[in-house]
Amino acid sequence: MPQVTAATKEDGQLCPVQNVLAKVTGKWQCLIVLALEDGPQRFGQIKRLIGDITQRVLTENLQTLERDGYLTRTVHPGPPVAVSYELTDLGQELVGVLKPLVIWASERFDRIIAAREQYYA
Repeated sequence: MPQVTAATKEDGQLCPVQNVLAKVTGKWQCLIVLALEDGPQRFGQIKRLIGDITQRVLTENLQTLERDGYLTRTVHPGPPVAVSYELTDLGQELVGVLKPLVIWASERFDRIIAAREQYYA
């Protein structure tokens, strides 16, 4: 197993595992990547698929995912001008890693909720 701990903040920033996981395991990043699984989507479509994300948060997360190479942003000339987002090969690989976690979570949700209720009882 790769080393996943770091002695200092600087070491953590240089750690491949911590560095990558910090950028792709957030709630919004995962949902955005999964929303793009079936092909290119426009901003409004992504927002509707996710639901409870604000426009600002969606914009920031799309920029981060684009910067790190998980998706591309394409501007289609208008009028009206349209912008779409699509997963890169790296983004498609990430979907392959995330989907088993999503399935796992979905299949065990009842058990997790029951454990939480028992903990607080």
